[in-house]
Amino acid sequence: MPAESTFELGAAGEPDIAGETGTRTSGPRRRAKGRRRKPRGKRGKALLITAWTAAGIVVLGGTGAGYLYFKLNGNIKSVDINNALGADRPLNVDNGSQDILVLGSDTRSGANEDLGGGSDDGTARSDTAMIVHVYQGHKKASVVSIPRDTLIERPSCTDAKGDTHDAASEVMFNSAYSTGGAACAVKTVESMTGIRMDHYIEVDFSGFQKLIDDLGGVDITTTEDISDPDSHLELKAGEHTLNGEQSLGLVRTRHGVGDGSDLGRIQLQQAFIKALVEQVKHIGVLTNPSKLIKIADSATKTVTTDSDLASVRNLASFASGLKGISSSKMSMVTMPVQYDSANINRVLVDEDKSQLVWKALKNDRAIPKAATEGTATGTAKGVVSSS
Repeated sequence: MPAESTFELGAAGEPDIAGETGTRTSGPRRRAKGRRRKPRGKRGKALLITAWTAAGIVVLGGTGAGYLYFKLNGNIKSVDINNALGADRPLNVDNGSQDILVLGSDTRSGANEDLGGGSDDGTARSDTAMIVHVYQGHKKASVVSIPRDTLIERPSCTDAKGDTHDAASEVMFNSAYSTGGAACAVKTVESMTGIRMDHYIEVDFSGFQKLIDDLGGVDITTTEDISDPDSHLELKAGEHTLNGEQSLGLVRTRHGVGDGSDLGRIQLQQAFIKALVEQVKHIGVLTNPSKLIKIADSATKTVTTDSDLASVRNLASFASGLKGISSSKMSMVTMPVQYDSANINRVLVDEDKSQLVWKALKNDRAIPKAATEGTATGTAKGVVSSS
């Protein structure tokens, strides 16, 4: 594994992330204690699989044909975003970059019922949202997390069933998804940013937990104890290999570290994603086809995509275009916000600084440090790093 490093979260992206002009190339409850990380042997080179999560992004390479191919295809759920939103969308900028909205969703129905979270009525909600900007050449990326507690102007939108939902003012960002599903979430993000989302990937929390177990866990180092009964998470400071239940607890905890804010949770999520990206690079599946098949099965059951990605072939092609991006080439920031003086549990978009972020992404350039200076942040920075 790489040498330990502490991720600097909430800061602006690396200044060397630069875009270029060109042609767009679009690819189709039990409380657990963290176990100490075991020494690792030699790792085989990963074959046909790369995984990102947010919430996570999950991408995978293809496997064999025949029954397995159709089985995996049948696992993938999709939403026809283009049809739901029609032509009233930002311009599809042709500069070789890609923008992907990644959501983490949960519900108290089905497999998620034992995980907590979700809405009491069984409807799904999204507490994790990230815009992933892949720069031209697909060697670097910027990830912008959107706090769920941000008060926004939600546009009117039509969901995947054709039902129309009225616009609303000063509502929480995550209300877009709970109101109108994926299509409304995409339209809201496009309205906020002026950037067209090329793809949509939604990661289900119960599937995320199983996928982490299938991957063999994720190595992290905590610099202080984390204790959150609500998320079923108890970790002492030190090195750990987190299983699926613990990983899910980490990315969902708000009260285990820092000030208990959503901004602090975002910092933990960003650190976990970087650790996961590094983990996947070192997974030896070359001589273990059964493990590859198991991971592919879990991954395809975990994601919902836009219709353009809704096949193993297209998802694998998309993954192939991302596998060269290591954690060191990922800049992770939080959308610039300020605390709401009227409600300590809400934040407001810092319009001027946010425009610096969106302008940079539109032009396929690095996010300037000035965009996040003086903005609201949680207090979980540096609590979790890769091992």
